[in-house]
Amino acid sequence: MNGETIPRMVLSAADRFGDAEAVVDGRLRLTFRELADRVRRAAGAFAAAGVGRGDRAAVWAPNSAEWIIAAFGLLTAGGVLVPVNTRFKADEAGDIIRRSGAKVVLVEKGFLGLDFEVPSGVPVIDIKSDFLASGSPYEAEVSGDDVCDIVFTSGTTGRPKGVLMTHAQTLRLYAEWCDLADLREGDRYLIVNPFFHIFGYKAGCITSLIRGATILPVPVFDVDRVLELVEREKVTVLPGPPTLYHSLLAAQGGHDLSSLRVAVTGAADIPVDLVRRIVSDLPFRTVMTGYGLTEAGTATASRPGDSFEDIATTVGTPCDGVEIRIADDGEVLVRGYSVMRGYLDDPAATAEAIDPDGWLHTGDLGTLDDRGRLRIVGRKKDMFIVGGFNAYPAEIEGFLMEHPAVAQAAVIGVPDERLGQVGKAFVVPRGALAAGELIAWSRERMAGFKVPRYVEFLEELPLNATGKVMKDQLR
Repeated sequence: MNGETIPRMVLSAADRFGDAEAVVDGRLRLTFRELADRVRRAAGAFAAAGVGRGDRAAVWAPNSAEWIIAAFGLLTAGGVLVPVNTRFKADEAGDIIRRSGAKVVLVEKGFLGLDFEVPSGVPVIDIKSDFLASGSPYEAEVSGDDVCDIVFTSGTTGRPKGVLMTHAQTLRLYAEWCDLADLREGDRYLIVNPFFHIFGYKAGCITSLIRGATILPVPVFDVDRVLELVEREKVTVLPGPPTLYHSLLAAQGGHDLSSLRVAVTGAADIPVDLVRRIVSDLPFRTVMTGYGLTEAGTATASRPGDSFEDIATTVGTPCDGVEIRIADDGEVLVRGYSVMRGYLDDPAATAEAIDPDGWLHTGDLGTLDDRGRLRIVGRKKDMFIVGGFNAYPAEIEGFLMEHPAVAQAAVIGVPDERLGQVGKAFVVPRGALAAGELIAWSRERMAGFKVPRYVEFLEELPLNATGKVMKDQLR
């Protein structure tokens, strides 16, 4: 790994990979040398705009070559990146832009007809304008211990919190990720995971530049467009949530997908059958799954050679330098170099999340098997109590997904006079299915208290941009 800052790693890619393709975005094709030049010029533009070491700038835009140039240009100017979720409405984004103290905000005007309204007083730059090319080549002095980004948590509970991470933490963790996912020099990596999330930005852009893989950014997931790109650009690496692979399996006909080699998934329960089909019905040769969170990056991952069963039912073993422990109440605790420096301007929330022994309390519930593999059974806040028994939605969802007519399932607890709470399942069917039939099928497979009492069929589940079900919307 060259140097211990992200700018040094990115700029060194020019020497390491030269004229190989770094980014392919529509008609724009940049080599690693050209990308490094553009990043240096963008750094000069940020410096000229008054963004210096430790200053923050927000990028509120979809995946694109310009997003990559802006983000790494900002870091090269010594700044701190604040990525903003493109699905956020003006008030939600405004809250993050204000709290982060961003000096400027880059937006893509006209994207999906969205109105990127920014709090007054904060200068707005169109990411597609000539701003990024307007600077003189520049590189600030940056240290590995400097904070490189403030990524806000997805906020499925309460207000999103800004997570502080450093250059050195990020580079060490994602260099290991490259090995675990089998990312290689010359790979062609189609990135559908949003850049405003660590899956797209760190396990996507950063890993590609560490290894010398070509980045193909996709701003909006559209299965036909993805199939076309895979065929035309000979894509080898295609990570995404389980829904991505369901879509590929349903729509693959008539496209040459033979170049695909690496699948990486997470963020949701995966049926064993889906993992099997990713390898048997699609050309993928490796499937990696893992468990990560904004506050600690990728904490565990499956290993090459793991069985379909292991990949589907566990999230693997801890990454190097990361410890996992299960607390007495079942909560997953994480400790190690990759745990965040803290939450932005929130010492109380930081102290609540990281105990005096350095363990990060994740809010997830899990178990460890005798081989040290972690299994996530749900969110602490999602657990509901049925007549005195703890019911874990993720476990029940896992059972429901085994039914051949169930494509997706989400379970929540709803009030019940007799039992306190009972389960309600929201199901996206993939064939004819009646509620009574699914409930009767469940009774044969799980303890009575786990069986959903109600089933509601939906055409799709409300998902956030990273593929997690937004259960607050189901409630």
